[in-house]
Amino acid sequence: MPDIKQFRLPDVGEGLTEAEIVSWRVRPGDTIKVNHPVVEIETAKSLVELPSPYAGVVTDLLVEEGQTVEVGTPIIAIDVDPDGAPSADSPAGMPAAAAETVPSSPSQVETPPAEGAVEPGMVGGPVSGGRQSVLVGYGPRTTEAKRRPRNVAAVPAAPTAPAAPTGPADGEAPFSEQVAAEQVEPAPSGGPRVLAKPPVRKLAKDLGIDLSAVRPTGPGGIVTRDDVLAAADGGAPASSGGTPAAGGRRETRIPVKGVRRMTAQAVTRSAFTAPHVTEFVQVDVTRTMKLVDRLRADREFDGVRVSPLLVVAKAMLIAVRRNPDINASWDEDAQEIVLKHYVNLGIAASTPRGLVVPNVKDADRMSLRELAEALGELTRRAREGLTQPAEMADGTISITNVGVFGVDTGTPILNAGEAAILCFGQVRQMPWVHKGKVRPRWVTQLGLSFDHRLVDGDLGSRVLADTAAVLEDPAQALVWG
Repeated sequence: MPDIKQFRLPDVGEGLTEAEIVSWRVRPGDTIKVNHPVVEIETAKSLVELPSPYAGVVTDLLVEEGQTVEVGTPIIAIDVDPDGAPSADSPAGMPAAAAETVPSSPSQVETPPAEGAVEPGMVGGPVSGGRQSVLVGYGPRTTEAKRRPRNVAAVPAAPTAPAAPTGPADGEAPFSEQVAAEQVEPAPSGGPRVLAKPPVRKLAKDLGIDLSAVRPTGPGGIVTRDDVLAAADGGAPASSGGTPAAGGRRETRIPVKGVRRMTAQAVTRSAFTAPHVTEFVQVDVTRTMKLVDRLRADREFDGVRVSPLLVVAKAMLIAVRRNPDINASWDEDAQEIVLKHYVNLGIAASTPRGLVVPNVKDADRMSLRELAEALGELTRRAREGLTQPAEMADGTISITNVGVFGVDTGTPILNAGEAAILCFGQVRQMPWVHKGKVRPRWVTQLGLSFDHRLVDGDLGSRVLADTAAVLEDPAQALVWG
């Protein structure tokens, strides 16, 4: 007989209480297997793709895209016995929401899924050893998800596949966002779905714009951000100046949630808790730039991206090893300084969803090649919105690279719980006195912000000076071991 199971929104880590449904990867009628990705959600820290804990046929999507729901709310119904016949215990037409009950406490568990299944609330591997774990984030609530009427209209789409973009056009989202655009797939009603990236869908929702009524101008019939803004302005092209288009809005209000809300809370807490001090130094990095060129041509570094940031990261790790007291945190409750004997190096990354600071675990134990691979993977996942909460936890010291924006330097705010953050400015040619003569040299500026409660001027200055010394002459790293 049909056996309807509900998958409830799990706590994917860090004690999160809610998440937004960004996009569904399945639709009613789809046959799926265990671990098949079914939905992409946005938490306060990252985008997370949830796999199905059940195999069967999707019977209902209980939450619409764009809705924010609490942990434990049923989000999808799956018939795990689609070939069975209805019985008195499971009548045909029985609502999916009534097919299962919510566990009355976190210690209660549902019927164990098939062997090898991933438990609800877990994003990891299968259950092993016959042990059934507690479902993370399932509480005594009996929240029932209510569906909004689906409003899907046919939208003309280009008959051919879009050409691979060569770069973002004016006002267009970067290619890393375009990768996240939904693929063409029929809606449950049989018509094609509106094509739009998740950030564009959220913008349309915030502005009260019906995406099905927006004229798409993106490749392959994708609705772009400018299309939504034009619709908000009454159909006129989005204005790039300070004067709004005729009949347009003078203000746009965007709800602060997800990563942006978490970032705002973190930097506010950091700025008004830790007394910040920032020091600066200008460095001749000509030898570092020559080293970068040599590494790019070295076969040992085939397949990995080598950039000046890689050498900056290595230089900072050397400075931390020489001055270990900088790698610490302040415990306000215990009134203690906690020295860390490992370095989880954070790299601030600007993404379409806001600023995130994932970190490379145990970066101090890595070779230069291993560090290059880790940095490349970290930045790729961050820009694609794939960073998991665990990747942003337990950082010990960070770097922010403002040079990619053509900025010389800055006074960065500490990542919460860390004692220091290094700001790496743009590298550009400048007249520089070298060996008694004025010559064009590659120059950059470094700025180090630190928590003055546990890092005094002497320690902060030594860390900054050591980092600069390695960048000025990378051979210094051999001297210091």
